[in-house]
Amino acid sequence: MEKLEFDWTKPRDLAAIGRSGVDLYPEQFAPMEQVISFTKHVGGSPTNTAVQAAKMGLDTAFIGNISDDKFGSYIKCYLEQEGIDTCAMTVDNDLTIRQSLAVAEQVERGKIEYFFYRQDPADLHLRMEAVKESFIRQFKALLVSGASLCASPAREAVLLAMEYARRNHVFVIFDPDYRKEGWYSEEETSLYYHTAAKMSDMIVSTREEFNVLEKIVNPGNSDDTISARTYLQYGAKMVCIKHGGEGSTVYTLDGGIYHGPVMPARVYKTLGAGDSFCGTLIAKLIQGKTIPEALIYAAAAASITISGKSCSDSMPEKEKLDSYMNAYKKGQIEQWDGWKQ
Repeated sequence: MEKLEFDWTKPRDLAAIGRSGVDLYPEQFAPMEQVISFTKHVGGSPTNTAVQAAKMGLDTAFIGNISDDKFGSYIKCYLEQEGIDTCAMTVDNDLTIRQSLAVAEQVERGKIEYFFYRQDPADLHLRMEAVKESFIRQFKALLVSGASLCASPAREAVLLAMEYARRNHVFVIFDPDYRKEGWYSEEETSLYYHTAAKMSDMIVSTREEFNVLEKIVNPGNSDDTISARTYLQYGAKMVCIKHGGEGSTVYTLDGGIYHGPVMPARVYKTLGAGDSFCGTLIAKLIQGKTIPEALIYAAAAASITISGKSCSDSMPEKEKLDSYMNAYKKGQIEQWDGWKQ
């Protein structure tokens, strides 16, 4: 099964649901105490993934709850500028609810650390009544963020969206998006992740996230083959396990195994690679590429992203990714003009 099958009769491509926030990146390589200025960017894994998918040409929408303040307005405006449909986003009427904030510290090139501020954030206040079956059933695929399962009412809203998708033949994609700060324990995380994974057609996860996902069902397991077999038996059609700088491996329901490469990069920071990878992988599969082809494009997009200074703003447009691939195929990637941008 080198190609995935979607319901091609559906008029739209991808809806993403879950976490959105604001990232602040330092403009100086220095400890936080010495940083003078920051740049502002939209963040949150499903948001970043939706941005990358839109840049690859997918008709993309985002479902989420934002704060009624300047940060919430900034997120909505940014998504619209990227061509993402925001009609399913809600603005919280509680003025004490704020967006989550991630502040980065980068002491040297290639090494970065995040400080998360997610005390009762706006995205976890997404309510079931904001999730409309009539909206979700228009899409070929629904991307779900596991970070939204850590608290109510977002937990129920996301599970409802998955149920609507399943009964309307919308392909469900689950990204654990694990942030331990939002959970009481790994056992709690495992319970809800396992519930969502069993409802999914495709799981895209790091090995470390799978260790948490399987803590209840396969305690102590670190074998990719066992992880993939477990969720393929539950009904997933594809399981993609990411290993960072060692590439990725995809397992399919018919027994196929595909290894994704690592592509050349000039690493500025490592964050954003996974979201760029996921967004491009989804886009290329929906656009009819084979799994091996999609994995190469996804790895290339990730390499471009980590060569830039942010997550969402460093993700490549389709034209830039094609330019990278052309240079790579000609053996001229070191001389590629895109490194200068």
